[in-house]
Amino acid sequence: MDKLFRANSIDDRIRININRLKKNETMVAQLKNILKPEDREVITTASMEFTPYNRYGPDHPTMDWIPLSGNADDGFETFLLKMKPGAQSTPHEHTQREEFLVMEGSMTDCDGTMFTTGDYVKFKPGSTHYSNSKDGCTLLVVLTGQNRQL
Repeated sequence: MDKLFRANSIDDRIRININRLKKNETMVAQLKNILKPEDREVITTASMEFTPYNRYGPDHPTMDWIPLSGNADDGFETFLLKMKPGAQSTPHEHTQREEFLVMEGSMTDCDGTMFTTGDYVKFKPGSTHYSNSKDGCTLLVVLTGQNRQL
C-alpha cells in the first residue's frame, strides 16, 4: 500500500510529498541535459526577407518565399510562401503530397473553394489544381516529391 495512504498525520503526508518532489526534481535535473544544442536548429523567420519564388526555374513575379528545410532534390521541403494580391499559381500535379497552413489572408482553389487563415489543406498524390489569392496570403507549405507543371 502506498505510503500516502498509510500516513497517520499531516506531518507524515507533508514529508511523503516532499520526498516525491525531491525525486521529481532529481529526474528533471537528469533529463534537462538530454538535448544536445547542436541537434536543434532555430530559424527566425521574422528577421528573414522573402525572396522571389523560383522553385521551378524563373522567378514567379507574384509569389515570394523563404525556404525552411529540405529542397526539391531531397523529396521533402518546407517553406513559407507569400502570394501577393492577384497572384495565381501554375497549374500542377502532385506526384506525392502537398500540404499547407494558411497563416494569413485567403486563397481560392481552382474549383472555387476558399481557404482562410487557420485552414490546413492536404492534397493527395495525383491530385491537380492551381490557386489564386485576390488579396494575398501567406502559407506554410510542406511538400513531398516534385510537383509536375501542367
